[in-house]
Amino acid sequence: MQVILLERVAKLGQMGETVKVRDGFARNYLLPLGKALRANEANKKRFDAERSTLEARNLERKSEAQTVADQLDGKSFVVVRSAGETGQLYGSVAARDIVEVLAAEGFNIGRNQVDLNNPIKTIGLHDVVLHLHSEVEIKVQMNVARSADEAERQLKGESLTSADAIYGVDEDALKAEDFFNPEAEFDGEDE
Repeated sequence: MQVILLERVAKLGQMGETVKVRDGFARNYLLPLGKALRANEANKKRFDAERSTLEARNLERKSEAQTVADQLDGKSFVVVRSAGETGQLYGSVAARDIVEVLAAEGFNIGRNQVDLNNPIKTIGLHDVVLHLHSEVEIKVQMNVARSADEAERQLKGESLTSADAIYGVDEDALKAEDFFNPEAEFDGEDE
């Protein structure tokens, strides 16, 4: 199906371009969200008449997105989740969880604006890309930790998955002699 784009669509084209897309993509996404019009003579004339209004609206959305991006720039958000000793989460942090954390901080971001290929499944510092507008994207840091105290320690660069962090034990100082008596004799039977 041929459509006229009413705004820039990633990996598809710029505003005003006529592009060929699959019927389902046009019917289920582009047309209902007002991102495109079917390409016919009447819609081409309509687009030409409304072009300045569409460009002004797009510029306004872009400036709003840029304002939010400036507020988010360099921020780190703490996500507290239970995890095992190795740092593996019991569950995961998905786009929905990131949206909830951002909403708690006063940012209205949609789930479809979070670019997260796979859910976060380990504690640590994770960079997440947010697409606030088709031309504005920002990277924020998610600090996934077991507690707020651990989140602060992670920000300082401390590893929370080593034996020292978990048990307070220096792994390099551990020696076999500390655990086994070299003079001990075997008092069992051979198999």
